[in-house]
Parts: sequence; C-alpha cells; structure tokens
Amino acid sequence: MKKNMFLFIVLSLLTLVGYACDSGDSFTGYATPTTPGDEPGTEPEPEVFYEYFVSAAAAEEGDGSLERPFRTIGAAVAAAGPGDIVTVRGGTYSEAVVFPKSGTTAHPITLRAYAGETPLISGRDLAWHGTSFCLVLVSGVSNITVEGFEIADLVIDDSKREVNGVVVNDGATSVTLRNLHIHDIKNLAEDEYPGAHAIHIVGNTSKAVRNAVVTGCRIHDCVTGTSETVTANGYVDGFTISGNEIYRCSNIAIDAAGGYAANSDPSRNYARNGIICDNVLYNIENSLGGRLRDGYGAIAIYADGARNITIERNRIFSSDRGIGIVSETNAYPTTGCIVRNNIVYGCWRTGIYLGGYLNYTTGGTENCYVVNNTLCGNNRIEGHFGEIEGEIRLTENCRNNKILNNLICTTSREDLFVHKYTTTGADNLFANNHYSGPGQWMWESQNGGATADLATWRELSGGDSQAVYEAVPVFSVGEPDAHADFTIDASSSAKNAGQVLPIYFLGTTDFAGNPRVENGKVSIGAIQ
Repeated sequence: MKKNMFLFIVLSLLTLVGYACDSGDSFTGYATPTTPGDEPGTEPEPEVFYEYFVSAAAAEEGDGSLERPFRTIGAAVAAAGPGDIVTVRGGTYSEAVVFPKSGTTAHPITLRAYAGETPLISGRDLAWHGTSFCLVLVSGVSNITVEGFEIADLVIDDSKREVNGVVVNDGATSVTLRNLHIHDIKNLAEDEYPGAHAIHIVGNTSKAVRNAVVTGCRIHDCVTGTSETVTANGYVDGFTISGNEIYRCSNIAIDAAGGYAANSDPSRNYARNGIICDNVLYNIENSLGGRLRDGYGAIAIYADGARNITIERNRIFSSDRGIGIVSETNAYPTTGCIVRNNIVYGCWRTGIYLGGYLNYTTGGTENCYVVNNTLCGNNRIEGHFGEIEGEIRLTENCRNNKILNNLICTTSREDLFVHKYTTTGADNLFANNHYSGPGQWMWESQNGGATADLATWRELSGGDSQAVYEAVPVFSVGEPDAHADFTIDASSSAKNAGQVLPIYFLGTTDFAGNPRVENGKVSIGAIQ
C-alpha cells in the first residue's frame, strides 16, 4: 500500500451522479458497480490513484508526498502507475527520464509541471554513453502525458552520435507531449550524417506507434544536422502535430518521413495518417550552423515518402523553404497528402513544392492535393542550380496531383508563380488559381524562357481555364512577421471564385477558423 500520497478516487460512469470534494484535497466515489458474486448492499472498493511530488531542492529522496517529495523525476515515474500524476517543482533536473510502465486508456500516467513553475530537464552536466541518447524516453509503453517542462541543453559535436530531447518508440501508443519548451538540442558536427531531434517519434517495430500528439510546444534554437526538429518516422500510424511554435531551427522543422532505416519491414517503413496543423514556423534556416550550414535548403514542413498526411492552417515565413511534399527515396513516393489553407510568405526559395529531387530519386509525389493556400513573395534568392524555384515548384515524377484554389502573389518580375522543371510525371491538374503581381510561369524547363501571359500558361499546363491574373499584387508584404494579414477584400476577384470540392479536400475551416464554404461557395486562398 502506498503511503502519504495525495489520494484520488475515480467515479464509475455507471454509478456517477456527481462528485464530492473534501476541502479541495480528495474525491470520493466508486470505480465499478456491484458485480455478480458481491453480497447485496456491499459497496465496491474505490479505485485509488496518487499524486507524487518531485523537488530538486529536496535534501534527500522522500516518499513522494508534498512534504517529503522525491528528489528525482526518475524515482517518481518508477513509482507511478495507471491514473497517477507526477508533479514536478521548478528547478533543474540533470537526469534522463525513462517511463517504465504504461497507463491505461481511462487512466493515463501524467508527468507535469507544478502550477506556475517550470522544471528544466537538462543535458548540460550528464555523461553519455552509446550512439543515441535522449532526455525523455517513452519506449514500448502507452497512455503517457508529459506537459509543462523545459527540456534543453543537449549539445554534441559528433556525427557518429544522435541526441534527442524526447523519443517515443517501440510501439508506444497514446502519448501526448503538451506545452513543452524545448531548445538547444544540437549536433554541431560538420561531417557525414550528424543527427539531433527535439522530438523523435519512431515506428521501429512491428507494432505501430499510434495516437502520438505534440501540441502547444515552443521549440527553438535546435541544430539538427541532417535530421529534423520534430519527426514522425517509420511505422507511425495516426499522429497530430498542432499548435506549436518552432523557430531558429535548421534543416527541417516538422517531418513525416518514410523510406529510411526506421523500420526493417518496407511495408511499415513510412509515417501515415497524420495531421500537421495550426503551427507557426519561422526562421527555419540552414545558416544556423552544423552540417548543412552553407545552403538555403531548410524546409518548415516536410512530407517525405509518407502517405495520407494533412498539412493545414500553418503560418510559415522567413524560412529557406515553406512546405515540401516530396520523396528522397525511390520506393516511397509521397502519396495521398493534402496541403490546404496554409499561408506561406517571405521564404527564401519556394513556397510549396512537390516531386523527387533532380537527378537523385524516382520516388516523386502522387495523388496529392494542394488546395486553398496563400503564397506571397517566396522567391527571394536563386535555387541550388541558379534557377528561380517558384512559389509552387514541381520537380521529378509528379503524378496525378491537383493544384486548386491557390492565391499566389509575386513581388518582382523574377518571381515565378509556378515552375515545373522536367517532362517527367503526368496528369497534374491546375484549376481556379489566382495569380497577381509581376511574376511569370515556367513549364518543363529548369532555367529556360518564362511566360508572363496567362493564355500561354493555360496552354502549357493544360488547365487553369478559370484562373485569374492581376498585374497589381493582391498583397504588399514588407519584412515578414507573424502578424501579416492575408485577408482578401469582399470585392476581390478571388472572393467566392474557387472550385467547390468535397470537405474532405477543402477542410471544414479556413486559416482564420471561419467556415471554409459559405453559401455553397469557396474563396481562393487560405482565408474565406
């Protein structure tokens, strides 16, 4: 029997008619109804849960009560069982936290910060062994919530080792990471393939990682080498990455990946059925240091070899590139993804791009929808081959993709509304897009002649018969910031001029949270 703990008693839904609060400190009720074999009139035993407390200031390892808290988080999570809460006081905890037990669907295990305080899990003074290590590990256990912590200061300069803030793997399910502040997770090596992640969700077994949630987190100043800041890789089936702010990070901010070494079974080796929504991402730039410091190849959101990923209502600006639904591996085309109602502006090279990399992969992008996005001023420098990449970019092996209802605003004649690089791929449909500003279109040419004529564009693309072109830019964007407003006027030619698609493709709400379809009509761009 656990002693001196804060006591919770959970009520069964079958017997619940309310709960009684005893001086604000405990709940009373019954967890289960009477079952066959119980004596008539006998009350079932209450189900008992505990709150354990942790304080870095504790003089010694206590029993977990508020008066005699544990000194380490590890001791508390080792004691916790289903339904228990571990509450951690402010202070610095130089330890790697590992969850040894699962909660249940009804009664998860929760690791949280004490109200009004922010405990720091720090890697600064830890001694590490092996090739991969992390500050919080949720491996093979389920129904775990971690919230309110600062996780930071894990820095190495070694391409043979990987560092991580949080790792979720080995078939862990129903893991929620909420309101975390993660920063300074770095691998500064400049040779080979250094790796680092703020959060790494890895489906590395025959059991999928399911129902992983990353929400409300602030993540910044991470140098990830050739890895990514927040990653779902391998057999991850069903995840949500929402409402996070990620900035000053290198290479890729959010990645849904497939085709790498995460899972040995090819049929399981890609992330699927995920949602990446309502995030604010900026200054995702490779100039921050590490292996890729000499290029403008960083990407805010990336679906690479993944399937059925929805990317919606994200705000992205001042990054090397905005959104990529691409493939870097031959056997894993990115398939069935929907990119909708996002705003991407002021990025250095491109807004949204599809396809495999030039002269590198045959995987490509297929059966994806790029719908109702607003793109503005994302062609600020030349690409890797000395070309303008385009607000929307299609490279190798784009097949049967739909690019509809996008509001694309350019700011100079050198900008390209759309750049399709090669003759590979087929059956890509453009329809009901709105183009404004002095930009041009380039079709099946890496660096050839562009056209500024809408009629010629329609002929080249074989579509966009309902497209609109305006010489004057719809938006005037100065230095990009998080408050730029891309609402269209009621008199705009983009208002209610989009193609009405099933809600499955359009989404129920626009970028601003308004109904996506009003009176049977949909506007072009991210905001209705």
